[in-house]
Order: sequence, then C-alpha cells, then structure tokens
Amino acid sequence: MSDTRRRVKVYTLNEDRQWDDRGTGHVSSTYVEELKGMSLLVRAESDGSLLLESKINPNTAYQKQQDTLIVWSEAENYDLALSFQEKAGCDEIWEKICQVQGKDPSVEVTQDLIDESEEERFEEMPETSHLIDLPTCELNKLEEIADLVTSVLSSPIRREKLALALENEGYIKKLLQLFQACENLENTEGLHHLYEIIRGILFLNKATLFEVMFSDECIMDVVGCLEYDPALAQPKRHREFLTKTAKFKEVIPITDSELRQKIHQTYRVQYIQDIILPTPSVFEENFLSTLTSFIFFNKVEIVSMLQEDEKFLSEVFAQLTDEATDDDKRRELVNFFKEFCAFSQTLQPQNRDAFFKTLAKLGILPALEIVMGMDDLQVRSAATDIFSYLVEFSPSMVREFVMQEAQQSDDDILLINVVIEQMICDTDPELGGAVQLMGLLRTLIDPENMLATTNKTEKSEFLNFFYNHCMHVLTAPLLTNTSEDKCEKDNIVGSNKNSTICPDNYQTAQLLALILELLTFCVEHHTYHIKNYIMNKDLLRRVLVLMNSKHTFLALCALRFMRRIIGLKDEFYNRYITKGNLFEPVINALLDNGTRYNLLNSAVIELFEFIRVEDIKSLTAHIVENFYKALESIEYVQTFKGLKTKYEQEKDRQNQKLNSVPSILRSNRFRRDAKALEEDEEMWFNEDEEEEGKAVVAPVEKSKPEDDYPDTYEKFMETKKAKESEDKENLPKRTSSGGFKFTFSHSASAANGTNSKSVVAQTPPASSNGSSSKTTNLATSVTATKGSLVGLVDYPDDEEEDEEEETSPRKRPRLGS
Repeated sequence: MSDTRRRVKVYTLNEDRQWDDRGTGHVSSTYVEELKGMSLLVRAESDGSLLLESKINPNTAYQKQQDTLIVWSEAENYDLALSFQEKAGCDEIWEKICQVQGKDPSVEVTQDLIDESEEERFEEMPETSHLIDLPTCELNKLEEIADLVTSVLSSPIRREKLALALENEGYIKKLLQLFQACENLENTEGLHHLYEIIRGILFLNKATLFEVMFSDECIMDVVGCLEYDPALAQPKRHREFLTKTAKFKEVIPITDSELRQKIHQTYRVQYIQDIILPTPSVFEENFLSTLTSFIFFNKVEIVSMLQEDEKFLSEVFAQLTDEATDDDKRRELVNFFKEFCAFSQTLQPQNRDAFFKTLAKLGILPALEIVMGMDDLQVRSAATDIFSYLVEFSPSMVREFVMQEAQQSDDDILLINVVIEQMICDTDPELGGAVQLMGLLRTLIDPENMLATTNKTEKSEFLNFFYNHCMHVLTAPLLTNTSEDKCEKDNIVGSNKNSTICPDNYQTAQLLALILELLTFCVEHHTYHIKNYIMNKDLLRRVLVLMNSKHTFLALCALRFMRRIIGLKDEFYNRYITKGNLFEPVINALLDNGTRYNLLNSAVIELFEFIRVEDIKSLTAHIVENFYKALESIEYVQTFKGLKTKYEQEKDRQNQKLNSVPSILRSNRFRRDAKALEEDEEMWFNEDEEEEGKAVVAPVEKSKPEDDYPDTYEKFMETKKAKESEDKENLPKRTSSGGFKFTFSHSASAANGTNSKSVVAQTPPASSNGSSSKTTNLATSVTATKGSLVGLVDYPDDEEEDEEEETSPRKRPRLGS
C-alpha cells in the first residue's frame, strides 16, 4: 500500500507499563459483520496479516495526542495506541471515531476519563516537546547514563525520545571525548560503562545517530569503545586491525575523495556489524535493521559512483586483458571485479540491468575468457564467480556473445569451451568448481530461458551452435574413458567379469557423473539435437559401458541416462536400443548385483516396470524374446512375468487380426508396411553414414518379422530346427549363483552398424504359438525363405535387397559358444 497517510505503528501496554511495538501496517475503518459495527483494522505492510481488529465502541474513551497518536483502553488491562506517520491520516481516523460516537472531531478526548490513574497511562507516550533529560556528560555520571540507555531499549517510544535527545545536544561527540580521557587515565570501569552506552546507542537503530557515529571523525573512537566489553578479560584490538592489518588496495587509484571515504566507511561499519557486535538474539534482531540498511545504501552508492566513472572502469579492463600485467596485479583486478559484482546485487533491478550492460559494453566477457584460462587457481575461481553473476543476470547476453564469437574464432578458444575445459580440468578432488560450472552450463543450454522473437529464435540458433561447436568438447572425457583401448587398460587383474571394467579413478568417475547429468538434462529438453547426437555417436552404448564401474553412483548415472531416453517413449530411440541390443549391459548389471537389495537393483527393476506399465510394445517384445530365460527366476517382483503376459497378449491380438485377413492381402499389406518402415529407418539411421564413426546401425535386416508372413512360417521351420542344436549351445551360461550371464562386447562391427547379436534368442516358450517371432534365428533364416516370399508379391527393389544382404558384413561369432 503506497498511501503513507494511513501508515501506523500498533502499540500495546505491557504489565510493566511499557509500550510494546506490535508491528507496522495500514489502518482503515470499515463495517465488520462479525463485530456488528464500524471497526478499526490494521493490516501488516510486510505480509498483509491482520495486526488489529477493534470495534469502535460508542462508550470507549479515545484520546488524541500530539496530532499523530490515538490511545484507548479495550479492557481493564489492555491498552492500545496507534502512532500515525502523518497528521492527515490521524485526523481522518479520528473523524471516523468521533462520527461513530457522535462527537465533534475538535475534541481531544471522546469520553470523560474515569479517574486520574487512566491519565497517567498516557504519560509514557512520546511527546516531542517533552524529551528525556540526559545527565551531564561527566566521568562520574557514566554509570547513570549507561543505566538510562539500557533501560529505554525495551520501549520503542522511550527509544525515540532518547534518540532525539542525543541528536539535539550533540551528546555522542561529548561521550567520545570522555572515552579518550578514560583511556588515557586507564579508567577500566568508565570504559566498561562506555561500551554499554555506545552499544545501547547502536541498538537505538537511528540513521541520524549512525551518520554521526560513523563519520571519519568519530568511527575509530566508536570502535575503541566497543573494544572494552566487560565480559572479556582483555580488550580486543579492533582499531589495530583496521588501521594496520586491513589494507585498502586500489587496483587503479581512486581520485574521487567522496568515493574513497564511502568505501572506507562501508568496510568499517560492516566490520562493526559482522565482527564486533555479538550476534543479536531473537529479541534484538530488529535493533540493527537500520545498520543493515545503512551498509546496503552505502554499497548502492559505491556501485553507482564507480559505474558512472567510465574512465576508471575502462582502465581496469585495459589492465586486466593486457598481457604485460603481472600475475599479482591481475589477481587484484579480478578480485576487485568479483567484489564489484557482489555489491551490484544490492541494486534495484533496473539499476542492475544498467550495471551489467555497462560491463558488457566495456568487454567483460572477452576479458573473462582470457582470465578463466589462466593457471592461477585464485584468478580462475574469482573469474568463475563473476561469470556466474553474468549468467544469472542474463543467459541471453552470454549466448549472444559466444555465437558472435564463433564466427571469428576457433572452437578451442570459445568462451563456452573454455568453461567446459575448466570443468573437465578441475583439480579439486571433490570437483567443487566443476559442479558450479556445470550448473552455469545447464542454465545456458536450458531452453526455458531462451527467447523467441518474431525474426529469430534463440533456441534453435544457440542449440545448433552448441551441438556443432561445443558438444564434442563436453563428451570427450566420456568417449575417451569408454573406448575399448581405455577399458582394456583399466581391466582389473583376476576379475571374474567377462565384460570391460571402466574408469575406477574416483575423480574421473565424479567428472563423468557430472557430464552424464548434463547429457540427461539434454535428453529431456533438447529433443532432436541430442537424438541426432546419440544416434550418430552411438552414445548410449558408450554410456552403458559405465554400468561396469565399481562406483555405483556412476553406474546409476548411466542407468538414469537410459531411463530418461526410454521415458520419452520415442520409437526412434526404441529401435536404436533394440537394434544395438542395449539392454544387455543393464541386465548383466542386474545379474551381477545378485541378491543384493540396493539402489542399483531398485533402479533397474523400475526401468523394466516403466516399460511394462506404459506398455511399450517394441521394447517388451525385445526383452521377452531375448532375455526372458535369464530373468524368469526373478520372482520377488512381478515385473518380468508381467512383461511376458503383455507380450503374449499382444501376440494373440496380432494373430486374431491376421486370421481375419485373406492370405494374399495379408502378405501384400504387411509386406508393403515393412518396406515403408525399412526405407524410413534407413533414411534416419544411415544419414551421413559416410562420415567416420557416425553410422550406428546398418540397413534393417530384421525388418521382416515372421508375423508378416504366417503362411510361409512352416516352410522355414526346418531351417529353424537345424539351427536349434546350435542355439542350445549358445544359451546364456548359468553362473555360480544359479542365474544367467550374458556377454557384452563392443566390437567395431557393432559400432559400424552390423546388426550383430551377442545374446542368443532362446527357443520359443511352450505357451507361445507358431507366429512368435525369434529375432536372432530369423536374421539368419530370412535369406533362405526369401524365394517363397518373392513369389507372393514381386517388388522391383528386391534384387537390390538381395545384393545388400549378400554383401553385408558377416555376423560376429557368438561369445556364448
């Protein structure tokens, strides 16, 4: 509420006949249904809560004092007072009260007072004409003065009176002269009284008194008084610290004497608040609110004065980026900017905008780019803090700068790449700096804070830039640590694991966990950019290598990445997962975990439960057909049985559909659908396949499931039986724990796109009918049955397809045999 006329403080009289401040708010007079009459309402200015609700009783005696006070008694021992900020507001409410009671507003009291004792209650209220009488400022009166100062602190109104008296008589300067005399005479008792007096005056919370106490003339004596705390055996040496130890560093000489004085004053007052004064109790916490405001407004003034002096800031920037500047000087310059940005947080939003725009215009970002790449740890740390202020203020400003920079610079020296490299190269074992930088990167790549204007979309432009110029730098440690060479070197001697064991260095594992967290964020927010990247780099396969890490937190990060991908329920991702057989490392991790009931176990089970609940058909079929034998022994959850049930229900539905369609149409229709699907997949998966390492999966060998041709199913059953003896040899090996173990291989052929399978499909479950699809067997038997299929419907492309299959790379030998 902006109307200061109705701004009031509410007071109640306590048992000690002192007025207690109940809060500040805005008063109104309205009819209240519950009270059946006109009432006075006061709502708190802080949160709008009700401070006072009082019916204007026709018989209550209201008294108006000093033009800004209205006092009355609600019950025998409950006296209230409203102290108005402005006389006009007091007059308005007084008129309302008089109107209800039928009195002339010119009266001072609406009812006759009952007795004189009631009158005495109001003597405590502040009267500007009747101030507290201060004792004369002499050594022998110090105890009396100390008692007076401490006695008024509990009463807001007496505090006001004392503050006015101290201000009017120039009393503080006289007290400080006494302090010098006491110190010269080594009068310990007097010094202890002066500590109480000066501390009490600070708690009066009056800005006008602070102006006197914190002036250059007085502040050191005020600090001196506060050294002599009676509770301490020896006085503190605060003045010695402020004059000798604390050094004022001018990175560039400050010529403005007012600015220099303001900086000194702010430092010393902050020192008084933070170091000298004890932490205020709950009852005292509001006593120093004006002191906090005093420091706050000083900081605002310092920032504004420095900001207006463009010559000063230009000189700072010039020295910061000058190669000739020595390391110590540069460290001081960066620390100055860090403090400067910290001070700027005190500014109002519009002033803060102007402040950061000034810094941007002067070239803060190019300067940061230089200092963030320096060897000095302190400089890098301070530069990171400054960068965080800038990102927090305006991510768009930082994004715009790096995109413009990309047109003129190499990828290596781009600001975002410098930030990523700092994150990767953090020497702290706990990666404190890396965590901070990761948070800043997340803010920069978050589409939620990207702008979309009519002529351009920041989101598409910046994400294109990021994936083209920066993503390879971010994923480099991940790809390096999950390469076959690296993993082989890291293999633990004597390990009973067949699969590769990856980064076991704790710091590396933490870094990879951070990178995975960022990539998981990308999967959730970046849609097709990250999808292209994952497909082209076969990224999920590399990430799942980390399921073998001895650091469970890293294995969980890898699992969370896959879970986020599956959570999108995107069929492109699902086909990529099934073609690459990427459930294999997850199931191996589950089996390796054995009977332990831990977070890894729960997370893997939750992944499969999600697939079951959401009924993701392609993944359900892949899991049941390829892994059910290994998983059927897990009975403490119904997840895998549930997946099998879903799979069989879907098979039954498909069979019913097929049985209702004539044979020739069935083959025709399904054949065409499969072909359309194949072309679609080839377009997606083989895009840019000429580029090395980009093609993830080859043309789809498996795109003709048996469902497509039920009539010909029996024709290749013989071929299938011939394979069964081989299949039995290749079933998953039973481990010592009684479960099944799959082998996981990262061969070049898998990366280059051959649809190789290291896990053999088991023989059909007895309950499934003749149309159940067996992926692995089918992959080898399609060629054998092709002749009979072509006879049904002839397609011109079939010859090309045959050639493709004949020239496709040989399948990798099964590791289970």
